[in-house]
Amino acid sequence: MKERKDPTPAEQGPGTSPGGLDDGSAQDGRDHGEGLMASFVRRLRQPIPGAQPRVRFEMPPELEHDATAEPALDESDGPRFGSPGPRMSAQHPLYVGFMGTAGVGVALMLYYIGTNTAQLLLWIVTALFIALGLDPVVRGLEERKVPRPAGVVIAVGVLVAGVAAFFATLIPTIVEQVSQIVRQAPDWIRGFVDSDFFRSLDSQFGVRDKISQELDKFVKNPDAMGGIFGGVVGFGSTVANGVFGTLIVLVLSLYFLGALPAMKRWGYRLAPRSRRPRVEALSEEITRSVGNYVIGQVCVALLNALFAFIVMSILGIPFSVLLAFVVALLAFIPLVGGLIAAVVVILVALTAGWQTAVIYAICYFAYLQFEAYFISPRIMQKAVAVPGAVAVISVIAGGSLLGVLGALIAIPTAAAIMLLIKEVFIVRQDRH
Repeated sequence: MKERKDPTPAEQGPGTSPGGLDDGSAQDGRDHGEGLMASFVRRLRQPIPGAQPRVRFEMPPELEHDATAEPALDESDGPRFGSPGPRMSAQHPLYVGFMGTAGVGVALMLYYIGTNTAQLLLWIVTALFIALGLDPVVRGLEERKVPRPAGVVIAVGVLVAGVAAFFATLIPTIVEQVSQIVRQAPDWIRGFVDSDFFRSLDSQFGVRDKISQELDKFVKNPDAMGGIFGGVVGFGSTVANGVFGTLIVLVLSLYFLGALPAMKRWGYRLAPRSRRPRVEALSEEITRSVGNYVIGQVCVALLNALFAFIVMSILGIPFSVLLAFVVALLAFIPLVGGLIAAVVVILVALTAGWQTAVIYAICYFAYLQFEAYFISPRIMQKAVAVPGAVAVISVIAGGSLLGVLGALIAIPTAAAIMLLIKEVFIVRQDRH
């Protein structure tokens, strides 16, 4: 008998596979599977029957036509609603009177809105400041091929997680140290009352009797006790408003950060087309400087607080974690924040001895000099450059107007104003 041999691929011919199957049948099967998959994807992409696409408010396109040309009335060649007609003469009495009255009315309306929505405006400014600070991070992620929505979620998520982790670690320590202060306060008061200094004052001026009389009057006064209750209620409402304001600022920051490019485009379109490139260049420089300033100030404040915490831990200064948190907050205030933080920590360090306070003062002021000449210039080299006198005046003015937030945004605002003065006003004055 002859053994049966399987045909080789060359003997099978071009229409068969090594297993004896027809290549055309296999190809048809694959094409059929890909067709089913493509059909399934198309069905997923189809809208729900009866649903309509969401209406979006889009920016009108820029018109590229000669201003001296005749207005196009055809909808396909011109604006949808036609071109505007000639404006009324600015010297017309009706125009002057109406515009003057309308201007006064708009000014009064803006003043009324501003005075009654001051808290909301403060939240908006805070959210915009945070969005400008996170925008360089989002743009850096965009340069690494990360979509902007994903970059916004990553930046805000990291910020919220970092702040939450920081406070989750810090709050128990702060509560413990504040409770320790409250427990030790009676001993401090008792030691002060038993001191020779207080006894000499009491023998000369009768301080103890006066304090007892004032305490009796305060306890027996119903208005004072009602004031204490009102203060507790007011503190609770302040905490509730703070939590609500934090939530509002977080949501607004998320929206502003996601819509920042569109907001810039809308703002640029408000300027005349002939001046838009210059307006865009100045605005981009201002927003870039503000964003770099926020990130740089955060880094400087964290380094400042870390150094203060290390020195306080080595010297054994009490409440080091709480004081490091205070130093970090005050370090956000430029120029004067470090000095205020130094004074606060030195006063607490005096409880551990004047030698400890002196050593801490020497170390911390040496660090401030090192920070001013080595750390800040390298971190802030892409941020803003403001003269010292202007920075001090702007910080004081911003703190007087808006408190801590005003002090924080004072230097970026001063830098933006100086940039506008240098690039717009001085250039215009040099031409005359």
